Amino acid sequence: MNLKQPLLLLFILLSTLGFTQTSKRDQVMSKLITDNYTLAKNQYLYMMKQVPKDSLPQSYDKATNKLILNHITWWCTGFYPGSLLYIFEQTHDETIKAEALRALKVIESNQTFTENHDLGFMMYCSYGNAYRLFKDEKYKQIIFRSAESLATRYKPKMKSIQSWNKNQYFNCPVIVDNMMNLEMLNWVSQHGGDPKYQAISETHTNTTIQNHYRSDFSSYHVVDYDLETGKVLKKATHQGAANTSAWSRGQAWGLYGFIVMYRDTKNIKYLNFAKNIAKFILHHPNMPEDKVPYWDFDAGLQPLAKRDASAAAITASALMELGQFTTGKEKNEFINAGVKMMESLSSDTYLAKVGENGGFLIKHCVGALPLNSEIDVPLVYADYYLLEALKRYKDWYLNK
Repeated sequence: MNLKQPLLLLFILLSTLGFTQTSKRDQVMSKLITDNYTLAKNQYLYMMKQVPKDSLPQSYDKATNKLILNHITWWCTGFYPGSLLYIFEQTHDETIKAEALRALKVIESNQTFTENHDLGFMMYCSYGNAYRLFKDEKYKQIIFRSAESLATRYKPKMKSIQSWNKNQYFNCPVIVDNMMNLEMLNWVSQHGGDPKYQAISETHTNTTIQNHYRSDFSSYHVVDYDLETGKVLKKATHQGAANTSAWSRGQAWGLYGFIVMYRDTKNIKYLNFAKNIAKFILHHPNMPEDKVPYWDFDAGLQPLAKRDASAAAITASALMELGQFTTGKEKNEFINAGVKMMESLSSDTYLAKVGENGGFLIKHCVGALPLNSEIDVPLVYADYYLLEALKRYKDWYLNK
């Protein structure tokens, strides 16, 4: 036998094995996507009947069987219309669409809000999806105005966008979550807006690399600055277990944000940084087998510590996009880990049944455990990022 023949057979065998594994994954994900979007439609049709005209849902109180609502300037108000738009895109349900358009109107005035950094969450997760689907020029102009408002918080001496205003804890805080608001700035610069917005975004990202991240690619939650000099005053946490710990949702925000920055700039530094953050998350010794993190990777009382399903949903969506920019073993690792997270979130442990959970999809999230806020509850952004992760797998990997 020719020496090349065994090698060829081995190549064919391995290729077939890889194809079989991918095919099996696609079968699982195809059903998961269909089932979850059907559930989402039914859940949100149920939920919308309980939503007042002047506020939007954040969570659900099981004890009182009532939705927890927030004012329109709360950072999460973009996720409800954003989730509805994802559901409409997949199901074409006109009632869902009508509610999404109504919810957009509720938060429209946020385009001029300048009191924190969360305009990306509020206005891009909502109006960004609306413009993508409907190409309404009014939506584009609202996104442009929102970017203008967000840019007012950029502080040149700090080379960062200030997250919160001065408070009892911090002088001029920048939180890692802020990486999520940069996508809107980039989009505006790349769609006819002022190039300064993406320049701000890139400068903020470089400062985040320098000051927020440790040598193991875990992130502090908060970096506090002297507004006049730009000097770092302290590195801390507000929602994590300790100043030196790795708050799980913060790690997810950073991962997602650096992937977006690579997509929008093609700066390889951002891609490499994102890959290292992903490896920190996925290889952490305290990552549970089902890939749904504890609320903080360094939280005490494991394995009894609370899980944060929202961190898994955000990470899963981020990993779907990271798979677009990687190859070989890395690509497979990232996609398979994201799929595992989606499978876990779709299990009876984390996924509600129709009419349960106030209409939300995901259970067992944690907002801010040290502040005794939103512990073991549904959170609107967990639903949003799970729906996005499922859509991304369908668009980018299913039967490709």
